[in-house]
Amino acid sequence: MTSTTESSTPEVKVLNFGVLLIHNYQWLDAAGTIDYLNQHSYGRLKHLDAPPHLLSTVPIMNWHYLSSTGDLKDVPASAGPPHHPTTTFAECPELDYLVVPGSDPTVQLSKECIKFVQDRFPTLTGLLTICTGSIAIAQTGILDGVQAASNKWALRMLAEAGSLNRKVKWVGDKRFVKDGKVWTGAGVTAGIDLAAEFARVHFTKEVLELVQDVSEYVPNPAQPDPFARLLEGVKLD
Repeated sequence: MTSTTESSTPEVKVLNFGVLLIHNYQWLDAAGTIDYLNQHSYGRLKHLDAPPHLLSTVPIMNWHYLSSTGDLKDVPASAGPPHHPTTTFAECPELDYLVVPGSDPTVQLSKECIKFVQDRFPTLTGLLTICTGSIAIAQTGILDGVQAASNKWALRMLAEAGSLNRKVKWVGDKRFVKDGKVWTGAGVTAGIDLAAEFARVHFTKEVLELVQDVSEYVPNPAQPDPFARLLEGVKLD
């Protein structure tokens, strides 16, 4: 995952995505979601020699990476190389979307990180969390009363420990959930399906089919969720 910032092209919409990297974040949470989303960008489709009528329907996607500590120190992931943040909380440009991969479900966000998310959320077009990213973001209060998915193993663990944030309306039988401008994915690989659903809502059928063919991927629907069994007998509210 390298930071990408494409130069503006006349009549092509530009979207700025922020990615909040919590230390020891799940590598596939980030890489799968980001890469699949970016496959629908002007830069990627132009590289694939997509016809002009398709290029005119997709945006330039710029990606800005932030550490949850707000500095520019490398952020370790669950696997792969450390990721170097490209901006800080103070210098981060205006964002259209914020993407939050998951990490340890018991991680505590810093006060600075919580304030950044709280301050930016009202102006975002959307928030996308993957896996336990929703559990981390719940600390900010912006998910209070919101239907959200998360990693079912983590939800079960926190519920049984009595430490689950019950202000959130946790959904235990879907791979992804959209509630208003909040998009949440369940377990690790559900992030790719979340990205595919985001694409389905925002891009044309022809673009979707091209990306699926290039990626050789058939997205899973929100339901049925074969992993809903992990939360059988667990009270989430």
